[in-house]
Amino acid sequence: MQYHANNTQALDLLRLITTDGVRKDAPDLTARQLAVLLSVYVTPPPHTVRGLAASLNITKPAITRALDRLSQLDLIKRKRDETNKRSVLVQRTVRGSVYLTELAETIRTAQEQVANTAYHIREAA
Repeated sequence: MQYHANNTQALDLLRLITTDGVRKDAPDLTARQLAVLLSVYVTPPPHTVRGLAASLNITKPAITRALDRLSQLDLIKRKRDETNKRSVLVQRTVRGSVYLTELAETIRTAQEQVANTAYHIREAA
């Protein structure tokens, strides 16, 4: 069954995902931190502060602040680039992988809930 969400359903999806996140004992990430984390995990490495800043179109200091928090939470780690000592590589961690796997499951579950609600509403009409 193919499903296309309208604006209200899209916002409900975000509500369900966000609500699930605040109920869990999981790190509370800002949108910027989540965007950086997803960039590190979803796009091919290597990742650097400069590269992340360019791809997200935000400043290097903003990336550094996000990476500071993500490092504290052990969702990413930094490593000095051995080929370019001025550069720091941003790498994945097991905890970050687990966090995003759980987030993906939350998104799929919420998407199914919204789609099922829309289906039942159409059937009742």
